[in-house]
Amino acid sequence: MRRLFMTALAALMLAGCKMGPNYARPETATGESWKLSPATSESIANLPWWELLKDSALQQLIRTALQQNQDMRVAAAAVREFHAQLIISRFDLAPSLEYSGMGAIFHTQTHAVPIPVGTAPVLIPGIGGGSSTLSNESGLGMLKWEVDLWGRIRRSIEAAQAQLLSQSENQRTVVLELVSSVAQAYFDLRQLDLQVEVTQRTLTTWKETVRISQVKLEQGVISKLDLDRFEAERANTAAQLADLERQVVQKENQLNLLLGRQPAAIARGLPLTEQPMPPTVPAGLPSDLLGRRPDILQAEQELVAATANIGVAQAQRLPILSLTGALGVASTQLSSIAIGPTLTQAALGSLSGSLLNATALGFQVKVAKAKAEQAAVQYEKAIMTAFKEVEDALIAVQKTREQREAQEQQVASLRSAFTLAELRYQGGRASYLDLLTAQRDLFNAELALARTRGAQLVSVVQLYKALGGGWSPESLNQAVPAAVVGKGGE
Repeated sequence: MRRLFMTALAALMLAGCKMGPNYARPETATGESWKLSPATSESIANLPWWELLKDSALQQLIRTALQQNQDMRVAAAAVREFHAQLIISRFDLAPSLEYSGMGAIFHTQTHAVPIPVGTAPVLIPGIGGGSSTLSNESGLGMLKWEVDLWGRIRRSIEAAQAQLLSQSENQRTVVLELVSSVAQAYFDLRQLDLQVEVTQRTLTTWKETVRISQVKLEQGVISKLDLDRFEAERANTAAQLADLERQVVQKENQLNLLLGRQPAAIARGLPLTEQPMPPTVPAGLPSDLLGRRPDILQAEQELVAATANIGVAQAQRLPILSLTGALGVASTQLSSIAIGPTLTQAALGSLSGSLLNATALGFQVKVAKAKAEQAAVQYEKAIMTAFKEVEDALIAVQKTREQREAQEQQVASLRSAFTLAELRYQGGRASYLDLLTAQRDLFNAELALARTRGAQLVSVVQLYKALGGGWSPESLNQAVPAAVVGKGGE
């Protein structure tokens, strides 16, 4: 026992050794500033989502989605799964305790043997006959411990820990995708609502124009051609209204799917024209992306796990030292002789390794290294994708704002031109073509302005998402300040 104890002590001293490389974050060029925006310490991504999206109806939709969306529930279950896997892997470091018990009883019986006397056999009672009973009971407890000489178990725990963190970041990615998708779909819906409102107003105007034209036709002031053109424009506007109403219902269905529920009416809040826009949208520092974007952090944890698995593969090629101790009790009794319980003690150490499959294990190391190389490339790609998405969002925010301002001026001018054309047409100083062109141009410009207003709001959400903005699973349980909620509509 003393020798076994000394062997275990020496093994523990060697246990600090771990095969395989230790993880080090790859060097990645992040740049000092963005292409289209100066680098600042402030970032829109630092805002809580309810301070960016101040429409109370939208806030309620987001919270419903975080609670009910199926992808969210799957991601949460995956985190629980990998947390349990981590706990299981940690048990490999501790000794395992096993037990066994057995009980048996054996009964034998012999009969009298016939002894030949003369020409016929004669049975003589009591000679050659009898019975005996044997019973056996035993119990055994065994303690077994694999000494982690080469760090195989500890590298496995490192890999399991990294996989758990990867799933946690995946959950944040799902939250980021979900909340941004709800916000974008909601703004798209409010954009369609505005376009429906513009189209209904324009249709009412066309109906009035057609009514006046019918009166003028009866009075002989205009020709049937003028009336037909106005009637055609009215019908075209009615067709566009029907198409927009279809899109509204389908967009509501899309939102309901994100909310994890069956199709139903979607509550509206602030109109599109009243949605608050942040005065500035600072992007922060490019290097901040490495510690904020969940997809980048997820890719890094996958690289950590792949690096640890190299050590696992290398350690599997080396001998495994196991220490085993056993303690048992046995009792054997015969019908004629009684033997008391027996105490059994045993201690042993075993050293095992691979011989014939050593070459295969060598290729397992190559497999692990190749997977680590793939994970490193995926990590680099995630960073490059993040920079691309931020730059795309920055240019979208800048240009949609400029586009909206220009289109607002266009709509104002066309509205004035339509008013003048209508007055001149009613006064007989302008042709139907002037009025038709002015009305059509104003209608198309108002629809385009509604699309740009929606695109500008969506671009801000996309920038917030690209920067890895402040949505997280924990935000589900955070209370939204009453003053913020009160700013929304009903």
